[in-house]
Amino acid sequence: MTGPATVTYVLIPGAGGAVAYWHLLLDELHRRGRQAVAVELPAADPHAALPEYAATVRAAVDGHPQVVLVAQSLGAFTAPLVADHPAVRLLVLVNPMIPAPGETAGHWWAATGHARARAPYVTAQGRDPDAGVDLAVDFFHDVPAEVTARMLAGGSGDESEAVFVRPNPLRRWPDVPTRVVTGRDDRFFPADFQRRLAAQRLDVRPDELPGGHLLALSQPRRLADLLERYARGG
Repeated sequence: MTGPATVTYVLIPGAGGAVAYWHLLLDELHRRGRQAVAVELPAADPHAALPEYAATVRAAVDGHPQVVLVAQSLGAFTAPLVADHPAVRLLVLVNPMIPAPGETAGHWWAATGHARARAPYVTAQGRDPDAGVDLAVDFFHDVPAEVTARMLAGGSGDESEAVFVRPNPLRRWPDVPTRVVTGRDDRFFPADFQRRLAAQRLDVRPDELPGGHLLALSQPRRLADLLERYARGG
């Protein structure tokens, strides 16, 4: 890396595939004079799976000499499939679903023990761990009200079932430096769970930011600061 000004940040969304998730981070990076693009994944296409997602991201990377790939949550399944592109210098995974080679996104939940890890966290908050996920409570609890209203008004977004059931072509983690960013207040993927997964699967210790699962909406400035530090090689 030669500095933030020389790289393009290519942002991969999580479930739903919508670029709207990244709008505050895009504004923050553009305000600093940085190049950044968010990728709209074909999540509404019932036939689209990880190879199609990776091809979409790869097309966004083309034409940029140096790229930092930033992937949110489910986006961590797509990012390593694009890391062999010669422009990719760094992977940054934010509150990620870190895949094992060949593991499908559908199998990931049981393989990682997500439900067992989340249950005591939810119980400690006085909630029923079997009650299911509540978007407002589990995802938007620390996002500004006006941002939450705007995002929820746009709908939660569809996600292709094929992403969860079709084979994952990942055979080994790519030889590209990888960073993990954890929201220490994430109610969906508790921080302890993320630390364990990053250590087991990547031998990486996450950097932590205050905030929940949607850091690009709740902490865009701090997330941009961290990305710039990474781009400088810090």
